Amino acid sequence: MKKLYASHIGTNPETGKRMIAGEIDVELCPQGTLAERIRAGGAGLGGFLTPTGVGTVVEEGKQKITIDGVEYLLELPLKADVAIIKADIADESGNLVFAGAARNFNPMMALAAKTVIVQATNIVRVGEIDPNLVMTPAAVVDYIVQG
Repeated sequence: MKKLYASHIGTNPETGKRMIAGEIDVELCPQGTLAERIRAGGAGLGGFLTPTGVGTVVEEGKQKITIDGVEYLLELPLKADVAIIKADIADESGNLVFAGAARNFNPMMALAAKTVIVQATNIVRVGEIDPNLVMTPAAVVDYIVQG
């Protein structure tokens, strides 16, 4: 990994060591902004405007735009080479169902990556998942592993 985008790395001492040593580039951003940047990448958007981070270190190096007297930061979309996501259920084709909070980031990360690797708790045969429950379609999934 060359670059990490994250809302925090405090619970990952290895990432902190590699960042301090200059072995990895880490960009920290507010969690909601991170989620929206990933969503924008998956949706093919050119970016979005947010007031979050204006007047803080978050705005460093970013374009500011003022609309009706309110300052916004232009946040650019994020796409990844690889997304490693966790699903509760996957069918053998890669249709995915997420449980609980796993549905917060996993579906949008799958849309914003070139290669998607899914660790699925349960892998079932095609047709066993009600199509109305599919949260991420098989078309964006490249690999499924049991786990």
